[in-house]
Amino acid sequence: MLPPTQPILRTDASGMPLEWIDFKRAVTLQFLGQVAYACGANSLRVHGGVNRASQRRSCVDINSIIATYGNSRAMAGLRGGYIPPLHNLPLFRRDAYLCMYCGGRFPRGQLSRDHVTPLSQGGADNWNNVVTACVRCNNHKAGRTPDQAGLELLAVPFTPTHAEYIYLQGRKILADQMEFLRAHFPRTSPLHRRI
Repeated sequence: MLPPTQPILRTDASGMPLEWIDFKRAVTLQFLGQVAYACGANSLRVHGGVNRASQRRSCVDINSIIATYGNSRAMAGLRGGYIPPLHNLPLFRRDAYLCMYCGGRFPRGQLSRDHVTPLSQGGADNWNNVVTACVRCNNHKAGRTPDQAGLELLAVPFTPTHAEYIYLQGRKILADQMEFLRAHFPRTSPLHRRI
């Protein structure tokens, strides 16, 4: 049984991951007839009110993964070169909370976003030019490139696909949800080795 705080993975009818939703939104989609099918090994039973005439209490079972009908704004964004928004938490998760210079694993509060080619040298603030760095390495590197600072980059930065970004946004991902998401990662995704 899922706890009520567990996020539900919402997909479109073809199974493409779209977003994380809470159980209230999942119940609403179920009630509106928007759920095409449900899958996943885990479910949550949500109890409603008692029907005055029948004296029966309503309940809805919500699975950990639900597929919904209809066109989605999220799917429209996937066409034609989708690039997910760049935020520190998904970036840190992409890099497995490792400093890409010293290789140390750090808590979120001791990490920072580093521009491989600094903004002051014409670098861009995008996924392919940023890595996770500990505060010490980022301060040492300052406004220089890794070569100029005598540092070696341990992994090549990459832009996550939509399915990878959904994973990077997730907080409490269940095994069935993870298996579903991994099936949508590109075969060459570095995340396969980092999870």
